Amino acid sequence: MKITYHGHSVLSIVMANGQKLLFDPFITGNALTDLKAEEVTADWILVTHGHSDHIGDLIPIAKRNDATVISIVEICSFAEQNGVQKTHGMNIGGKFDFPFGRVKMVPAQHSSGYEVDGQMIYMGEPAGFILQAEGKTLYHAGDTAEFGDMALLGEAFEIDLAFLPIGDNFTMGPQDAASAAKRLKAKQVVPIHYNTFPVIEQDPDAFVQLLPEKVGKVMAVGETIEI
Repeated sequence: MKITYHGHSVLSIVMANGQKLLFDPFITGNALTDLKAEEVTADWILVTHGHSDHIGDLIPIAKRNDATVISIVEICSFAEQNGVQKTHGMNIGGKFDFPFGRVKMVPAQHSSGYEVDGQMIYMGEPAGFILQAEGKTLYHAGDTAEFGDMALLGEAFEIDLAFLPIGDNFTMGPQDAASAAKRLKAKQVVPIHYNTFPVIEQDPDAFVQLLPEKVGKVMAVGETIEI
């Protein structure tokens, strides 16, 4: 699979069979991204939780591409109410085999709500995703604090690549993320969710220095790696 980082928590993945995945499509209003929402193509859109900097351009991208939204059931319901035709609702601890691979929805310690007309809508529990495909395992943690049960993920899965937030304030910061990486035992760790706003400014290279040699990798916006 070919994985491209697009700033904040946005990932796109192209599978060997041509299927295109998009994670947390916060594009409009994201000064760090290299994407234009009206040009993005996706077959599947995975959303970790309901905050605006993760749902982002979900609705227009899903509708324009006739893409399937994969998320917690409340976010899928929100998408359907806004005209998205294809959704696949999941919940914490559940897994499902899709045409591109297996997805397991795992816990995240955070919150999840979306403001519409001045009212905050409950958007279900926040989550992370474990993707198993093409003989590899990828973990997108979404927004989360460090929590002890990350060690269970490290025991249950041989994680090839983990994307962990380091911004602090809203999520774990660099030191907690380094501790989380140790619990997860991931072969490679990429920092996400930093520098988009002043309150989450961090030095990703300093975070990498907290990890064992060759484990941490800072991905530039628009950079692609293959696992």
